[in-house]
Parts: sequence; C-alpha cells; structure tokens
Amino acid sequence: MKKSIATLALTGAIASALASIAVPASAAETTEKCYGIALKGQNDCAAGKHDCAGQQSIDYDKASFKLVPAGTCTTIKTPAGMGSVTPA
Repeated sequence: MKKSIATLALTGAIASALASIAVPASAAETTEKCYGIALKGQNDCAAGKHDCAGQQSIDYDKASFKLVPAGTCTTIKTPAGMGSVTPA
C-alpha cells in the first residue's frame, strides 16, 4: 500500500514537472497580467519598485502582476480589492 502511494505521488510530481516545461507558445496568448493579486514574493516578472520575479515586498501590490488565465483578472477578489489589468 505504501509503495503504491509513493509511486503515485512520484508519478504525479514528474507529470507536473513535464507539463510545466512543455508549455506551448499559445499559452502566452491565453494569459493576462493581473495587478494587485500577488502575495509577497509571488509576483511574475519585473514591475513597480523591483526588477525581478518574486521580489514583491508586500501582499497585493497594485504595481506588481501575476499571470492569470485571460479574462479572469477582474473577477479575482483579494482582501485589498479586485484584480486589475492595469497597474496602479
């Protein structure tokens, strides 16, 4: 039983890793930048007062973005408000 659970977990981890590597070029077309939703250190790319991904110093910084599926940004609610497709 333990061996099958470990095998299943390892298989899932490998599948996840391979899926993240093999992202087609069209994936960039199906995402959008969403400002004000990322938690501290979880922003994508450079924005605001920093120049690298993961350097956001506060939660829900309205000048930092996270990539989300296209068309979903403005429906994301945080304790600081709704997501925005434009920086503040």
